[in-house]
Parts: sequence; C-alpha cells; structure tokens
Amino acid sequence: MTAVEFPRMSAENPAAAGILATWYVRDGESVADGQLIAEVQMDKVDAEVRAPATGTIRLSVDEGAELVQGTQIARID
Repeated sequence: MTAVEFPRMSAENPAAAGILATWYVRDGESVADGQLIAEVQMDKVDAEVRAPATGTIRLSVDEGAELVQGTQIARID
C-alpha cells in the first residue's frame, strides 16, 4: 500500500489548508506511476497530484474537501 498525500505547498505554514479540486480517476481504477490523478488548490495556486506508484487507487476524500497539507487523500494497492 502506498499513501497519496495532499501536497505540501507552504513551508511557511505547514498547517495551511487547501482544496481537492478535481479527481481525474475513479475509486478502484488502475493507475500508473506518474499518472495525473488529481488537482489541488491552495492560496490561489493550483497543483497537480501524480500517482507515486502503480496499482489500484482507493480514494479517501471527495472533490471539494478542505484538507491540511500532508493529509492522506488516497491509497494505491
């Protein structure tokens, strides 16, 4: 199992929150290492989230969820 975390985008404020804007995959879908799987927004900055491993993704949060940096948003089995 490999955890997928909300990216750490603000070193100055590690407790800063952002929004999971878009999932580009569905729960239970196969993903490849490096594949674009989500987009997040924080302080008017958008960032891509890419799969850190190959396998089956299990989503942990819904689109629109407000999350603190480093929060697990999915896992890859």
